[in-house]
Amino acid sequence: MHVLLTGGVGFIGRHVLSELLDRGHQVRVLDSLRPDVHRDGGPASLEDAELQVGDVRDRAATERALSGVEAVLHLAAKVGLGVDVNDLPDYASSNDAGTAELLACMARQKVARLTLASSMVVYGEGIGRCPEHGKVSPGPRVEAALSSGKFEPPCPRCGQMLDTALVDENAPLDPRNAYATSKLAQEYYAKDWARSTGGAVVALRYHNVYGPGMPRDTPYAGVAAIFTSALRRGEAPRVFEDGNQRRDFVHVRDVAAATVIACEKAKPGFVAFNVGSGTPRTVGEMARGLATALNGPSPVVTGQFRLGDVRHITADSSRLRREWGWEPKVDFKSGMAELAAQ
Repeated sequence: MHVLLTGGVGFIGRHVLSELLDRGHQVRVLDSLRPDVHRDGGPASLEDAELQVGDVRDRAATERALSGVEAVLHLAAKVGLGVDVNDLPDYASSNDAGTAELLACMARQKVARLTLASSMVVYGEGIGRCPEHGKVSPGPRVEAALSSGKFEPPCPRCGQMLDTALVDENAPLDPRNAYATSKLAQEYYAKDWARSTGGAVVALRYHNVYGPGMPRDTPYAGVAAIFTSALRRGEAPRVFEDGNQRRDFVHVRDVAAATVIACEKAKPGFVAFNVGSGTPRTVGEMARGLATALNGPSPVVTGQFRLGDVRHITADSSRLRREWGWEPKVDFKSGMAELAAQ
């Protein structure tokens, strides 16, 4: 297929590009090369792929980029939790208005296949298991509890502590920060577009993606990149809360493979898939794994917190395995070693 990959110069985008080329697709990349992501200015060209520099919010640039393509893989986005409320307009503009402009252009040019990079953050705190009430959706954590070291969200009905549970694609959607809200809005816009045009949308809810090429030293970097940067400076990684926050760390090459499979297999309508390793780990485990791989100082657990963070969010990715045969191939230990070696 001739495909358009937005955000193809970014961390995940570069790996998706390699996977597309390896599978014989013709690729055009549209990337704004925004300076808060590409501090080196980005490449002037891409080997074996066409690069067009432009922003999906720019109708003319997006119309040019869509000319002659059969499918779109939409990864261009402002990522990360955000620094403060002043980031709200940029998330809404970059992610939501950008996606809306892209979808409108796709409708005009009759490009009927979209793979959307979504995120596990759309689930908020996900699902907890109460001894009395069974599966429940934890409420937002409050500053007073976090300040006193009470990090676990209680049952919203009786206040008992909750056991953690994997979230599947039918879990309630409850975004808790600006980035999460913007990703869910992207899904809703894409679902509306699919209904109106008869197009095909696959929304991939990526979990915590790590691997070679992660952005470093930016306020919007993920936890693995932040820990790695600290260790390379000879500093101990600083772990928020008590380090027992659960996440699903999935290697970027596994994510890239899932993304290209989704592009190839998309059918009319809207469907969402979780993309995770299937093995929950704590943030403390990630920090210790990187410290060991880089022969660095042991992590420091700070007790600090950010109100927009969720406590536990881990994926049930069995739907993607069952329906499309995708399997993660990079185990955690090997992924940590590779990250340390880059």
